[in-house]
Amino acid sequence: MTDKFRAVLVHLLTATGAVFAMLAMLAAVDEKWSLMFLWLVVAFAVDGIDGPLARKYDVTRNAPQIDGVLLDLIIDYLTYVFIPAYALFKSGLLPGWTGWIAIIVITYASAVYFADTRMKTEDKSFSGFPGCWNMVVLVLFATQPNFWIILVMVCALAAAMFVPLKFIHPVRTKRWRAVSLPVALAWTIFAGWAAWVNFDPASWAHWGLIVTSLYLIFAGIVQEMFPKDKDLVAS
Repeated sequence: MTDKFRAVLVHLLTATGAVFAMLAMLAAVDEKWSLMFLWLVVAFAVDGIDGPLARKYDVTRNAPQIDGVLLDLIIDYLTYVFIPAYALFKSGLLPGWTGWIAIIVITYASAVYFADTRMKTEDKSFSGFPGCWNMVVLVLFATQPNFWIILVMVCALAAAMFVPLKFIHPVRTKRWRAVSLPVALAWTIFAGWAAWVNFDPASWAHWGLIVTSLYLIFAGIVQEMFPKDKDLVAS
């Protein structure tokens, strides 16, 4: 098997995210929220795998006929933004006008952010909150806080997309990667388990989601507060 063929296979793997997005959307339309999130977790796992494979097989050189970055962004907008925003709106977690504000803020701000050429930092982290609304909404489904808390969180995270705050990429940010990768894997497992048990409030997965989410949100900010020059070079 040649590197060119492997590179094409990586693109095809990335494209499966579109299928998982459609399956998640169909579940969302039927308000089968657990099934929707299970498909989104599968898409999230694929998104975590295809990037390292794309760099390993140098898809830009070996399969340049397909723009992997564009393909990834299209699928990410569906699975990270569009479907989670729809779920938040239709679930009843945000009643009345608050739901309208949330979906408008999430979809509009994320579209602008995804097109921003400054979204990556020198160490391959994200500048501003990277629009991972799939993760946010899943945690909200699990914890079900008061709707005012949800609305404030949505507006605060949307604003955080456009401020110079650092958010780590668990795979590409070299600093603390030995911790970040297992935490991201743990989050994926907790998320899948929480959805599998239909967000049972007694599930131990909820605490795991909260702890791992807090790390993934604040690790980059802490790194900025305590910079370490030798770790600024991306892998």
